[in-house]
Amino acid sequence: MRQIVLLVILSVAAFATDAMPSSCIGVVWEDKDGNGRMDSGEPPLPGISLSDGGQLTRTDADGRYSFTPVDRSTLFLIKPASHELPIRGDGSPDFWLHIQHQPGPALKYGGIQQQLAACRNFGLLPKRAGGKDSLQALVFADPQVKSAQDIDYYRRDIIEPLQGTHGAQIGITLGDVVDDDLSLYPGILRTTMSLGVPWLHIPGNHDLDIDASSDADSLRTYRRHFGPDTYAREEEQATFIALDNVIYRPGQKPDYIGGLREDQFAFLRAYLPTVRKDRLLVLGMHIPLFNPADNVETFRNEDRERLFALLQDFPHVLVLSGHSHTQRHWYHDEATGWHGATPLHEYNVGAACGAFWSGVRDASGIPVATMADGTPNGYARLEVKTGGNYALSWHAARDPDNAGIGLHLPKVLRRGAYPAWGVYANVHMGDEQTRVEYRIDQGDWKPMRKVLQPDPALLAENMRDDLATELRSFDRSPEAKPSQHLWRGALATDLPAGVHRIDVRAFDRWRGEKLASANYRLDDSVE
Repeated sequence: MRQIVLLVILSVAAFATDAMPSSCIGVVWEDKDGNGRMDSGEPPLPGISLSDGGQLTRTDADGRYSFTPVDRSTLFLIKPASHELPIRGDGSPDFWLHIQHQPGPALKYGGIQQQLAACRNFGLLPKRAGGKDSLQALVFADPQVKSAQDIDYYRRDIIEPLQGTHGAQIGITLGDVVDDDLSLYPGILRTTMSLGVPWLHIPGNHDLDIDASSDADSLRTYRRHFGPDTYAREEEQATFIALDNVIYRPGQKPDYIGGLREDQFAFLRAYLPTVRKDRLLVLGMHIPLFNPADNVETFRNEDRERLFALLQDFPHVLVLSGHSHTQRHWYHDEATGWHGATPLHEYNVGAACGAFWSGVRDASGIPVATMADGTPNGYARLEVKTGGNYALSWHAARDPDNAGIGLHLPKVLRRGAYPAWGVYANVHMGDEQTRVEYRIDQGDWKPMRKVLQPDPALLAENMRDDLATELRSFDRSPEAKPSQHLWRGALATDLPAGVHRIDVRAFDRWRGEKLASANYRLDDSVE
């Protein structure tokens, strides 16, 4: 052990020079007492993977690793399922080091400061006793705060209701942590870390140093606060890979596109062969892999096909994306370049900020923030079980009922009128295979028809904004657009005058039957 410590001391001393060292040597060990020092009796850890985002290396029998340092890269350790990571002072996992030997470009929000160290040692903590058969994860997309006021909304709307009750072992944010103001990083990081779980942050297009002259320099401020933009983490039930998939193109229109860099492909080619295939492989990213409109390439088709070729032999893969501020499930097949044994499921997660913290404020002073497809703002949960099985759910912010169904229907109709009016059910986690039914007054259940049109509840809110003679909110609700999870059923008008109850049930593939109810009234004509 003394020889290892001496070797590391000499290696670190070699880095404190003006010249970039030609090699880096460090040690990974089990820090049994968590004091950050390699004490007597604390064993080295062999077989631990580390990377700088391109190269991949593993520790030897003595816990040593070595590689050739690359200036302006970030060295990171891939947490094994057998151990835990220590925590930094800001509450985030401690698993990385920026290699910045030469000064970086001058950027508005600071970028990464020069530092001479090109290597470090990593002490991993023993796994906590009492392992579980399943892993619970919180999944946030697009908090996208643009001010201290928005951080307060995020705190009260999303974070505080989860504190002490969430039961999760890990959390993920799928990009757009902030809305271009990178000075807000410390505040939102502190807010998210108050949940007390390890968190995986992934960058989005609103996390860029927009004054950078190249894609290579566009995440320097983000990386200073959150670490590498592409990395991996292993748990007993799942392997998580976080991918920056925003290619910045300063001077072009649009100035970014979804895609992957060559160094990311190098990392995936080196790392994926080491990943176990008997557990779920979760890929988190910001921009969806699918192109939402025909003939509009929002993610580079060539990059998607290259990624899919690397993944196609994995039997259990889940893609999590954000960016759209709507919600849907997408199943990749040959049409989008996927050639795996079964379709690849991509869950495009709704935004924590909803529609950018817009809309009228509720009694708590928080904007309703409904998204353009009628989905309420909130967060998702991912439960992963051994063997690659998983379950997903959407949780509207501060909604104790959590029915997952939004209903809209007329309050009153004329009895005997032609039944041209309907009840609409926005099933937030619904897709083409979801069965949705309704009944009136405890009658027989009837199927509802899936429709591709705007949610009428949001259309009504748009109309209220249009007709208002004064501003109703700081930013009005978004213009409603066709929802991917909307169903319709005709309302009967041949019933007795009075109030009638509507029940709607949706069969969620993971949570089973979900129920929502509302009333409408039939009145006789006064003419």
